[in-house]
Amino acid sequence: MGTPAALLKADGLAAFRAERLVFSAVSFELAAGDALLLLGPNGAGKSTLLRLLAGLLRPAAGALLWNGADALADPGEHARRLAYLGHQDAVKPGFSATENLRFAASLTGGEESGAIGRALASFGLEELADLPARMLSAGQRRRLALARLALSDAPLWLLDEPSAGLDTAALDALGGLFAAHRALGGMVAAATHVALPLPLAAKLRLG
Repeated sequence: MGTPAALLKADGLAAFRAERLVFSAVSFELAAGDALLLLGPNGAGKSTLLRLLAGLLRPAAGALLWNGADALADPGEHARRLAYLGHQDAVKPGFSATENLRFAASLTGGEESGAIGRALASFGLEELADLPARMLSAGQRRRLALARLALSDAPLWLLDEPSAGLDTAALDALGGLFAAHRALGGMVAAATHVALPLPLAAKLRLG
C-alpha cells in the first residue's frame, strides 16, 4: 500500500510577532491518524504556529493546505475542521462542569444522549459534575478543558501544552483519548516540553 495522502500540509510557513520573525520555512504534512509534536524552547514559536494552524493568524509567507486547497480561504469552514486548546483552559467559571461541557457540545454537535456523561467520566470528573468551575483546582480545570475533546468530531486537534497540571491518571486518560481519535482517522498536533502519550508521532523542532 502507498503512503496515505496528506490532509493537512504546511508549505514554507513563516510568522512574525511584534515585527520579529518567529519562524520561517516550516513545512510538514499530516495524514489521517498522524500526530505531530512541536518542540523547542520558550519563544521558539510553538504557540504561534498552533494559532496559525488554527486560522487565528495569517502566515507571513508560505501556504497552509487542506486536501490540496487553501485551508484559510474559508475561515468558518476551517474552524469546523479543528478543536483548539491553548494555554488558557477557556472554561466559564460560573458554569458547572456539566454546563461547561453542555455549552461546548452545543457548538460541536456532541449533544447525543450520554455524551456529556462519558466526557466527564473520561477524566474522572463525575463527582465534580455540579460544581462551578471556579471551585475546581487548576488540574481539574485542565481536565475539564480536555474533556471537551471527547465531544468533538473535528478531525484536527491543536493542543498547546495539554499535559500542564495533569497527574499520571489524567495523562493516561489523555493518551486513551488520543488513541481513539487517531484510530478513527483523526490528527493531533501538540506543543509540549514533556513526553506525551502519542506513539509514532513526528517531531518538529522550532528555534
